[in-house]
Amino acid sequence: QVQTVEPGGGLVQPGGSLTLSCAASGFTFSNYPMSWIRQAPAKALEWISGIDKDGGTIKYADSVKGRFTISRDNAKNMLYLQMNSLEPEDTAVYYCAPSTYYTTTDSYRYSPRDSWGQGTQVTVSS
Repeated sequence: QVQTVEPGGGLVQPGGSLTLSCAASGFTFSNYPMSWIRQAPAKALEWISGIDKDGGTIKYADSVKGRFTISRDNAKNMLYLQMNSLEPEDTAVYYCAPSTYYTTTDSYRYSPRDSWGQGTQVTVSS
């Protein structure tokens, strides 16, 4: 059973920084690309970043490009998201998920939601 646990959320002021982590289990982490996805209140899921299984082919949504950095440690089965210059619009529940990278579209598609963890709440507010 795929499990992801995403500790590290919390309340941060606008302009602040936060690092999220994702502990993966139940699958061979090093064999899968991974994504971070978020869902703001009353909004649809938003894919925000993806990373290939070897740490390459890193992609970001325009909404976070230049502010967020994705990384992974395959030896520890961990995925990370360093978030800088946070804005109130970044307030959301953040999830990590195994993904597929499609070379034809140069994009990531995340796995079905039933394989995700509960996510972690990030609130950006003064």
